[in-house]
Amino acid sequence: MSKIKVMDEILANKIAAGEVVEKTMNVVKELVENAIDAESDEIKIELIDSGVKEVRVTDNGIGMDREDATLAFSRHATSKLKNLDDLFNIESLGFRGEALPSIASVSNIELKTSNGKTGTYLTLSGGKDMHVEDSDLQQGTTITVKDLFYNTPVRLKYLKNLYVELANITEYVNKMALSYPNIKFTLINNDKVLLDTDGKGDLRKVIYQIYGADITKKMVEVSGENDDYYIHGYISYPEMTKSNRNSITTLVNGRVIKNNELNKIIIDAYHTYIPKDKFPIIVLNIDVDPILIDINIHPTKMDIKFSKMDTLKDLVFDTVSKELKHLTLIPTIATRSEEALRETTIPLYKAFKKEEVAPGPTYEETMLDFSVSENTAIIEERDNINETKEEQAESQKEESPRIKPMIPRGIVYSTYIIAENEDGMYIIDQHAAAERINYEKVLKSLKEKVIPIDLLIPIKIELASNEFLIVRNHLDTLKEYGFVAEEFGMNTIIIRSHPNWIPEDIAEECIRKVVDIIISKENFDFDQFVWRMAATMACRMSVKANDYLSYDDQIWLLNTLRSCENPFTCPHGRPTIITYTKYDLEKLFKRSLD
Repeated sequence: MSKIKVMDEILANKIAAGEVVEKTMNVVKELVENAIDAESDEIKIELIDSGVKEVRVTDNGIGMDREDATLAFSRHATSKLKNLDDLFNIESLGFRGEALPSIASVSNIELKTSNGKTGTYLTLSGGKDMHVEDSDLQQGTTITVKDLFYNTPVRLKYLKNLYVELANITEYVNKMALSYPNIKFTLINNDKVLLDTDGKGDLRKVIYQIYGADITKKMVEVSGENDDYYIHGYISYPEMTKSNRNSITTLVNGRVIKNNELNKIIIDAYHTYIPKDKFPIIVLNIDVDPILIDINIHPTKMDIKFSKMDTLKDLVFDTVSKELKHLTLIPTIATRSEEALRETTIPLYKAFKKEEVAPGPTYEETMLDFSVSENTAIIEERDNINETKEEQAESQKEESPRIKPMIPRGIVYSTYIIAENEDGMYIIDQHAAAERINYEKVLKSLKEKVIPIDLLIPIKIELASNEFLIVRNHLDTLKEYGFVAEEFGMNTIIIRSHPNWIPEDIAEECIRKVVDIIISKENFDFDQFVWRMAATMACRMSVKANDYLSYDDQIWLLNTLRSCENPFTCPHGRPTIITYTKYDLEKLFKRSLD
């Protein structure tokens, strides 16, 4: 008797649901993507208890007739692919034909749809017992998913708490609103509105509705293109950061994706502008010919493969880093009240009933305000010469110091230099400023040339067999950067020379660090190591807090800091300088009543 049998459709759908539907966010994602593919310009998402009890998505799209509505819940039924060629030119968000039957197999479904000519109302329970009847002709589709995972209690048990589920849904809908500013999105949980965009196509306004006014004021528009890609969107000033990567929104042809390589390139572009444990706020759209990407690598369709990834990475890095180099921004101290600290969007705890979660205590907080006023601009007025305005502006940004001359007036706490100019008062961290100066000096010398220095006593490094194979494959790379290494017996290498820029007292430590980086990274990035080495050496070379600086030393430090490529942060992303503008001081002392 044959042991191999074909699974029935209900069982197959439940297995598929394990990949497609892991949490309530996946349900919202699949239904919203279907609504977008249906050419909707208004999408309303209503939740009860973060979608665990009910998810309802209503759109005003093209709708379906009765035949399509019933067929939509069959496995691998889709309107988006007709043949194999379509698989390599996908322009819709959905295409696999697995989402609806997978969701239906682990929930109770109600579907009401109309194409303007016929109306259909359909119900399903656990993917079976379909009941179909006529409905009204209001164009669009409303699909309601109730009691998610009611027939798979193990999966229901391992759902996160309601707040985590709601946070995941909110994050996804926010990203979709950023991806489609021309669509009106409304997100409601337990009758509380969490997001309500106007759908008028203004991306900056959507950013405001999601992140609030303070962050929106500090977002800069960027764009760039090459032969294969066109990118456009907004990036935040370095001072506006989050504690996780969720603030980086990358979109490919309108599809929200998560790509670690792209995230890494964006973070690398902010190198030394932000601390290593902070992340910028990014909304970046990538437009590309569908034939250059493959989205059919995971059921959730949130991962993606690019056929020309290197050119995309170069474009993203160059576009972001170029814009950052032109930003002139010194943090301004400001005392802000509780009123000013209130967010424009509703906190998650307000999306539930009052008795479920109580809001935290209120307080006043002093924080840095990184806004730039007109009277703190430091780019000098352009000369009236025969150049195009664009070339002239570029030339001025590169040649002019980004901070006006400052006169030191004293030091407080043996650490902070107090200085002034016509715009206001400045406070400079002497160690952070010296670090930035030394970092750029060291980094320049490291990149100019590499002269190997022979070691009097070679350094022997023993490795595990798998590690040895990786390092042996990179011996030529090591030699190119001044590390002369060779095999030395079983699973051992010996270092005979190192670059001249490595101090003797930390030579072995640095060499072992290089080897560790080679082992730990699939693609060894020597430039990143050089950046880290330059930062370490700059820190060792710089004056510290409580070190005495003469008046001449202070003048030299301030003037040299002004000439740096990035005078605003130390190599670790901490600010070197903050300011009270003259207006801020007058306001604090009640000289200005505005």
